[in-house]
Amino acid sequence: MAARKVLIGGGTGFVGRHLGELLTNNGYRVVNVSRMPGANNISWSTLESSGLPACTCAVVNCAGQMFMDFTRRWTPGFKQNVQNSRVYTTRALSKAINESQDKPKVFVLITGVGAYEPSETKKYDESSPTTGTDFFSKLLVYWEKAASVDPPVRLVIIRSGAVLGRTGGMIQNMFLPFYLGVGGRIGSGKQYLPWIHVHDLTRLIQFAIENENVTGILNGVAPQVITNEEFTKAFAKALSRPAFFPVPEAILNFLLHEERAMIMTKGQHVTPKRVLDYGFKYDYDNIDAACKEFAYLFPAKK
Repeated sequence: MAARKVLIGGGTGFVGRHLGELLTNNGYRVVNVSRMPGANNISWSTLESSGLPACTCAVVNCAGQMFMDFTRRWTPGFKQNVQNSRVYTTRALSKAINESQDKPKVFVLITGVGAYEPSETKKYDESSPTTGTDFFSKLLVYWEKAASVDPPVRLVIIRSGAVLGRTGGMIQNMFLPFYLGVGGRIGSGKQYLPWIHVHDLTRLIQFAIENENVTGILNGVAPQVITNEEFTKAFAKALSRPAFFPVPEAILNFLLHEERAMIMTKGQHVTPKRVLDYGFKYDYDNIDAACKEFAYLFPAKK
């Protein structure tokens, strides 16, 4: 019997690579939609012209320009790239699914908790409205609207928190300063930090693919709600390093632009109510265990 095939948009990125590895180890055949050439990759233009590969059982979109790329200035053009890379890829995959004669069972879209307006007092779960007026919450509205697939295809939207893992995302950016003992909280440190270990996010995606009753919005965050200061202490402890050097909010606003820096300087209290209701079990449900897993200098060779 042919291996079940999963098409991953952005499969060569941080989350996409981990997801591809997990699914391959669980007997799936993975095809990536990517700008990068590769043995198991197809291009976005090929997807547009030829449609979904035959026998695709699930489609996942992890694609999107990395907006925390500190080498890129926060210009109108870069902001447009951040939006287009998410909205257009989601629209392209939705169109390919809707036009396919041999439809997949499920489309899983990974978005973000930026859907919820930053607040130190409000508490959000999946039933909370997206009320924000900032760049990221507006982007989330366009992005999730682009995921328009016709029944009987299930649509699952996972609003991910900060994805933690040694080889990408937030940890890759901050590992060296923390390792050298010059890490610290951001601003007051009181802002909430919705987070999830990359291992659990990819397992949640597989869970959404395989469970036919799973549908709609899921908050892809760990059940433990923490602040930036609590994360800072846990990461420094896992590395056996001090973390005495707070980063003033004003410096981040200056270096990154206030609109982008708010991802780090503001936060949301987000819980995964529906994820827990579905019975998903986290392997890393607390920040100390998560930090211990990625507190190593050199990735192990396989």
